[in-house]
Amino acid sequence: MSGDGTISVGRSVGPGAKPEVLALRLANRHGLVAGATGTGKTVTLQVLAEGFSNAGVPVFAADIKGDLSGLAAAGEAKPVFVKRAEELGIAYEPDRFPTVFWDLFGEQGHPIRCTVSEMGPLLLARLLELNDTQEGVLNVAFRVADENRWPVIDLKDLRALLGFCSENLREISGTYGNVSAASVGAIQRQLLVLENQGADAFFGEPALDLADFMRRDREGRGFVNILAADKLMQRPKLYASFLLWMLSELFEQLPEVGDLDRPKLVFFFDEAHLLFDDAPKALLDAVEQVVRLIRSKGVGVYFVTQNPLDVPETVLGQLGNRVQHGLRAFTPRDQRAVRAAAETFRQNPGFDVAKAITELGVGEALVSFLEARGTPSVVERALIAPPQGRVGPLTPAERAEVIAKSPLRGKYDAAVDNESAYEMLAARKGLDADTAEAAKESEGGLGGLLGGVLGSLLGEEASKGKGTARTGRRPRPGIVEQVVSNAARSMARSVGKQVGDAILRNVLGGLTKK
Repeated sequence: MSGDGTISVGRSVGPGAKPEVLALRLANRHGLVAGATGTGKTVTLQVLAEGFSNAGVPVFAADIKGDLSGLAAAGEAKPVFVKRAEELGIAYEPDRFPTVFWDLFGEQGHPIRCTVSEMGPLLLARLLELNDTQEGVLNVAFRVADENRWPVIDLKDLRALLGFCSENLREISGTYGNVSAASVGAIQRQLLVLENQGADAFFGEPALDLADFMRRDREGRGFVNILAADKLMQRPKLYASFLLWMLSELFEQLPEVGDLDRPKLVFFFDEAHLLFDDAPKALLDAVEQVVRLIRSKGVGVYFVTQNPLDVPETVLGQLGNRVQHGLRAFTPRDQRAVRAAAETFRQNPGFDVAKAITELGVGEALVSFLEARGTPSVVERALIAPPQGRVGPLTPAERAEVIAKSPLRGKYDAAVDNESAYEMLAARKGLDADTAEAAKESEGGLGGLLGGVLGSLLGEEASKGKGTARTGRRPRPGIVEQVVSNAARSMARSVGKQVGDAILRNVLGGLTKK
């Protein structure tokens, strides 16, 4: 990082050569790093992550190939790096950076978990590959859970909720519209597939506290949060759904701050095409909205992809800072991508931008960063600076050592199974059976019915005092369930009416929750 509030990315070549820098106060205007495989995108991502970390800006990045883990170790003065540094007029100084490793499966880093309720029906429907009808049924199930205040934390909670819906199809359909047994069964089957893929480890508690992504070390450098994504990439929809969930949670939880001297967090979304492939229009609209508005929360989002055409135009137009590595124009689609990439830059009369894109070597790129007034600079052909951290992965022993010294060691390692929808629905079945038996013994008289209802209420209130305390991010208040018959429900309401509205949930599982 330079002392003037910028990050040094490289140096332009040719007449008028100058340092190419990214202004920190404009880094929340988002960005794009694009280029064909093997052209240097990962190295550019590492250079940017190092610059943000040195500037005190925490970073989150998915590590698709394992190479980014090298940030935790000092680089080596390889001849190619020393030579590149000399070409840029700087000294090569190896360094290591504060790093925290994460892994949805808990194998190569701290586990990351979220609750099913926080994921929301739209992202979960995409994850389960549901059709429109099945997605509608899933929304009904979430609504039932909201109104009954059943916390849906993990997949067994969701399975229990779907079982309840299946057993009460007539009542639920009468209130919310047709819910068929076939649709519920299809969701349950897809849920089983998801569990068999190991995704059940992602849903649960303790849920991730996003504040842990925004930490600095004692020297004031931002931590680089690296998500091990090599195994996750075998489940692309889970990968995309997780990152979208994280963006929506950041949007929901962070306060409005406007433009800061530096971002609160920079988020790198590698293999960005997975976010948009086969995404329904509602999801694309939500992504566009989040990208447009999250900058006011102090968060910068940088998409990393091979082809600029992978990103919809409505999103692409919001990415002000750009680094374009080489593209190969072998097919008509490749040629369209080259033209599209060239046309998005502010043209430089000194060279043909489209031609230059096809001629760039490894470690070269076309760069255009936002200038003082927020306008893009004229595109320049530049050499990218060498990273200070190691280029390449850590060994398993080195990774284990970093994890052992992590400031978050022990916080997320053990899963916690608190009382939630699964336990509440299981208790409800027991209460229903007890109340029905009491009514039968009194020959169905009013005294037996009233006694059964009051017994259920008192039993539930007593059980609330014995329940396990919740540790999730959102409070889960207790409930007084209505049981048995319409008459019993009416009596229960006269004793104690449920308080509270259903959870307000937008398409990204929390975009407008207040």
